[in-house]
Amino acid sequence: MIKYLTGDFETVDYDDKKHVLLHDNHDNEAYPVHWHNDIELIMPLKNYYMINVSGVDYRIEENELLIVPAGELHSMPAVPGHRLIFQCSSMNLSEVPALESVMRALNAPLLITQEFSKELHILAKKMMMDIYQLYNSKSELAVVKIYLKMLDFFVALREFQLERSKILMDCDDETISEYSEKFSTVFKYIDNNYMYDISLDQLANVAGYSKYHFSRIFKQYNSMSYLQYINARRVKAAEVLLLDHSIPITEVAMRSGFKSLTTFNRIFKDMKHCTPSDFKRLCELT
Repeated sequence: MIKYLTGDFETVDYDDKKHVLLHDNHDNEAYPVHWHNDIELIMPLKNYYMINVSGVDYRIEENELLIVPAGELHSMPAVPGHRLIFQCSSMNLSEVPALESVMRALNAPLLITQEFSKELHILAKKMMMDIYQLYNSKSELAVVKIYLKMLDFFVALREFQLERSKILMDCDDETISEYSEKFSTVFKYIDNNYMYDISLDQLANVAGYSKYHFSRIFKQYNSMSYLQYINARRVKAAEVLLLDHSIPITEVAMRSGFKSLTTFNRIFKDMKHCTPSDFKRLCELT
């Protein structure tokens, strides 16, 4: 049972575990459509499990891992069995600048199977078993070690994604390193200028590429267009501003780089599955 559900927003109750929570789940129970600002890792240990994430059905077999990023609408039908469901605060990872490149691995839901990658499949099971042991230990360093286990896995996942990008983009190690360096500069530019108009011309110039080349390789490298990336950065900024109840929503929109309240409402709802007003009310309740 979901303990705290307001509309379709779940407030994850971490109790005394400091922003990590592990469900050793044997429930044959359906979970309604909900979302939260937390990363969720699901691994069945006995029998398969089903989950719908943003309209896509995933069947997770035993010892496979589904990664559900923060902010994704998801639901689970009643399925008998045994699975581990781990949740942790996304803010503890996403707000650390040094981890920015690692967290790009979690831009979308990911099902880690043997077909996806035998190595990652083995690492995923080991990570979840290690988390299980640490979570149930009495060590004062257990939570720190849990985050280190996750980071080790996310680093391996990001390295795997970059290797696949290299193959998809048909380039060598030197070229993919160049792209990584160029896009790192572009990401910093967006971080510093998301509140202003940012054109394709500007970003291509920052990267030192033509508009066509920049637009094409940005999407291949990041699995999203440059406009989607900019809007995601603006929504992230808006989330922080919405926590300040004294700032009107119109001002939040303007300060986040949206030129109209209508556009802000539409893009925010597309990404967060609720309106800015709903999000603000949810924050007031938590």
